[in-house]
Amino acid sequence: MQRVPGLVGDVGQAQVSNAFAAAIEYHRSHETRWRRDFLTDDGRYIGVADEPAAVGDVLGAVLPRGGPNGVIRRGGEIVAEWGEAERVDMSFSIAKSYLSVLAGLALARGLIRNVDDRVSSYRLDESFATAQNRNITWRHLLQQTSEWQGTLWGKPDTIDHNRDVGKSELGHSDKGRVRPMRPPGTLWEYNDVRVNRLSLSLLRIFREPLADVLRREIMDPIGASRDWQWQPYRSSTVEIDGRRLPSVPGGSHWGGGLWMSSRDHARFGSLLAQGGRWNGRALLPAEWITEMRRPCALNPEYGLLTWLNTGRRQFPSAPESSFAARGAGSNVIWIDPEHDLVVVVRWIDKPHVDGFIARVLDAAR
Repeated sequence: MQRVPGLVGDVGQAQVSNAFAAAIEYHRSHETRWRRDFLTDDGRYIGVADEPAAVGDVLGAVLPRGGPNGVIRRGGEIVAEWGEAERVDMSFSIAKSYLSVLAGLALARGLIRNVDDRVSSYRLDESFATAQNRNITWRHLLQQTSEWQGTLWGKPDTIDHNRDVGKSELGHSDKGRVRPMRPPGTLWEYNDVRVNRLSLSLLRIFREPLADVLRREIMDPIGASRDWQWQPYRSSTVEIDGRRLPSVPGGSHWGGGLWMSSRDHARFGSLLAQGGRWNGRALLPAEWITEMRRPCALNPEYGLLTWLNTGRRQFPSAPESSFAARGAGSNVIWIDPEHDLVVVVRWIDKPHVDGFIARVLDAAR
């Protein structure tokens, strides 16, 4: 490892292995087009730019972003780092994979008996008692096939109907065009209202803030910093056991969300790469990580809130066995077991993610 000046704009010096310099320079040259204040030219928050303007359409805090940065780990060690990798930034839908890990912890504890159980059988609240929602399983929620119907924190499920995240960072096209509901488990749809409904359900079974569970059970044991936050919405609190507890979102679509540095994300990625073990201790069952990577029948590029490289469609340059946590921006934790790589890349233009990965692999081979 050596220090190489000027690889990432005005950040200063970047600590990298010479081998990865081309990948890092490619990242620097293909920064996201999003402004650093997350505002569009007409002054709207980027997360709601494709939705009708409304009072209170942004529900949580927004943190201006930093510049391109990232971390590459191999064999459990950092082999390259550039930009402000210690900077806490919004992570957008990377948070979804953290929710998946929390669901795995709930299963390991026996709080969830089986992921194919109907959520309504846990009697968490009335929202799963309707004819549309009563047959939804935990797996449906984790695969984004639930077809949960309702309004949560002021956002109806219909706001993300027909959302296609393959076409843009946020999923423009026909997003928000209301369609007939389908039975649970018959349609895959990327829908943040439903992911937030999963998060609330996990809060109700843990009966403590999910950020506290994640910190105690995962992030502290893997040596993460104390700087990260999981920001709820301003109004997303519920009463449990006489206490008002925050329900956190699975992204930053409407503000809030998981705010974390690349270094901490890289440690989390290494935990997944190592089958849930850290320094010889099992923090998460290896079987759960296998489930996270099992393709959904309705979308083989998706597992349990985790992106898969089935058919090499997500990352054509990468092995099919690789998988990722992905967030708009683009923010990516990419895990490649075949080459023993964990790569975190922040604020890269989405169409250029594969080009960056190709250059990482060229250096690693």
